[in-house]
Amino acid sequence: MEKKAGAQDRAFADDLGRIIDGAAEIPRLSPLGWFLIFNEVQGKYANRLRVNRVLSENPQVADEPITAPVFVCGMPRTATTLAHRVLAESPDHRGPLAWELSHTALHDPRTERKVIRQLGQALSLMELVAPGLQEKHPTYIDRPEESVLFFAHGAHWPLQRGPMPSYSAWLADQDVRSEYEYLKLGLQVLQHGRERKRWVLKYPGHLGDMDTIRHVFPDATFVWTHRDPVTVIGSFASLLETLQIMVLHEVDPEAIGRAALDHLVSQVQRGLETRMSLPPSSVVDVPYHKLSADPFTEVPRLYSAIGATWTTRDEEHLAEVIAKPKGAPSHRYDLSRYVDRAEVEAAFAPYNRMLDRLDMRDAAPAVEL
Repeated sequence: MEKKAGAQDRAFADDLGRIIDGAAEIPRLSPLGWFLIFNEVQGKYANRLRVNRVLSENPQVADEPITAPVFVCGMPRTATTLAHRVLAESPDHRGPLAWELSHTALHDPRTERKVIRQLGQALSLMELVAPGLQEKHPTYIDRPEESVLFFAHGAHWPLQRGPMPSYSAWLADQDVRSEYEYLKLGLQVLQHGRERKRWVLKYPGHLGDMDTIRHVFPDATFVWTHRDPVTVIGSFASLLETLQIMVLHEVDPEAIGRAALDHLVSQVQRGLETRMSLPPSSVVDVPYHKLSADPFTEVPRLYSAIGATWTTRDEEHLAEVIAKPKGAPSHRYDLSRYVDRAEVEAAFAPYNRMLDRLDMRDAAPAVEL
């Protein structure tokens, strides 16, 4: 625990206790699993105190304008990472880096180097206990990463760690606006004293929260990536299994498939309902198969749709992002290990009709993104 981070935040600490209580309900949770969950909860609290202290000592931080942010969302495994990294690393944009989301503070190069080194070591250890994770979801401490790293709460806890009934029930009654108001504070801290750029954020879970995001960030734009749900569910469930293997003595593939399907159906339904009340220009659709087949046409189109300028530097960066390291293995999975294909098709029937009508379902992707 970082004692210098600030005083206490009892309400925040009590809510974090819900996660610990939920962890106690996870079947077959290993000692390593207990350690990883507790360590992550502890890190969330330390970072909250850090943000609180910055705001207490520098109240002007809360006046930082967060203008026209872009939220990349969509179901997992739909090239949200590609869209995010290309957009976030444009000269006019900025995406919060992985280490910044875990250690949110004002600019201090000496501290930054120390934090990056420490978190890099932790990531190396994570790769040892979760072989294959980097192949399925590459993570880099010094690159833009998902907003969920900053959030204290969310469905990611039971999805990635195992069933947590009491926590899930508590979470269902919470107003997620507080998480996004906290996210805004985090962005204001990271922006203060530095060149202001347009923030680009990414997390598949933003899909179900678009209405809340527009309340907290009224001028937000959403980039919604689309892909055939059958492909998505198998890939997502495989990723969840890899994450759960880290913390459980034994995993249940069918339970993972059920949780993945229920969660994504709910997310997509909420997204479809919310976009009906949003200005059409605030949602930009990006079909996976078109992006895969011709990224050097689709990404410039995306830039234009969000009002950004496509440059030669962006084109060069795109080539770097889509180029896999030589010999890098592809992510392979078996949908039938988790859920029945017909059930997925039936559950996503309304969404699939929209994708087919707008030609946004997978044709034959040229490359796996």
